[in-house]
Amino acid sequence: MRAGQDDIDASSAPLMDHLIELRRRLIWSLLAFFGAFVLCYIFSAHIFDILAQPYLRAARWRHLDMGPAGFNYTSPLGAFSTYLQIAAFGGMFLSFPVAATQLYKFVAPGLYKNERSAFLPFLIASPVLFFLGALLVYFVAMPMLMWFSLGFVRVAASPDEVSVNFLNVMTEYLSTIMALILAFGLVFQMPVVTSLMVRAGMITSDSLKGKRKWAIVLAFVVAAVLTPPDPTSQIALAVPGVLLYEVSIIAARMIERKRAEEPGDSEAASDR
Repeated sequence: MRAGQDDIDASSAPLMDHLIELRRRLIWSLLAFFGAFVLCYIFSAHIFDILAQPYLRAARWRHLDMGPAGFNYTSPLGAFSTYLQIAAFGGMFLSFPVAATQLYKFVAPGLYKNERSAFLPFLIASPVLFFLGALLVYFVAMPMLMWFSLGFVRVAASPDEVSVNFLNVMTEYLSTIMALILAFGLVFQMPVVTSLMVRAGMITSDSLKGKRKWAIVLAFVVAAVLTPPDPTSQIALAVPGVLLYEVSIIAARMIERKRAEEPGDSEAASDR
């Protein structure tokens, strides 16, 4: 009976070590997020000024005399809530490299040497691709969306006509641009996800090629779901999604070609 208890105690010790290590990694990740959150909140007003530039560019494209570039909030804590959202979103983005590094350090001891060398580039590529998606939103999708929206503004030319004005609310504008950044950032992760699936043997480059037509349809469906109901932002997301699918096929071929040139698993096991 005592021997069995010793076996249980021995098996639980490594589990406790892993849980302690996981807690330490989570604490570092949370501290990084909290620090980035505070930093972003301090500069939240300036960050909002930067995020408002797509709206200003669209107004200039429409040649609208909008007067001073003003945003409105419709509740007592509307502006404060907006700045908190900016701080939280910016904190997650800035702290992601720290969280990804902690994740890598937690799982790396259990990986083969070639697995570690393959896993690390994906942690680097993921935030880079997300940032590229955010840039596409900032310079293309959001200005196009605002240009489309401001096209309905109408100034009454006579007493028989009515004017149609655009009330720019802080919370709604921020929610729109954050939703677009999140949608584009997730779609831009397609090469990373497909590459991991190819490495895991779940899909192949041939299977990706065979489903190309369905992927194009799915890209437009996802764009219609994730973006506001206007054609400009939907096309701005669907077209990059299709192009990224082609990039995923190319990446899958490269991974398969490299795998064919690698030594067998028996040699890989010696790299532990």
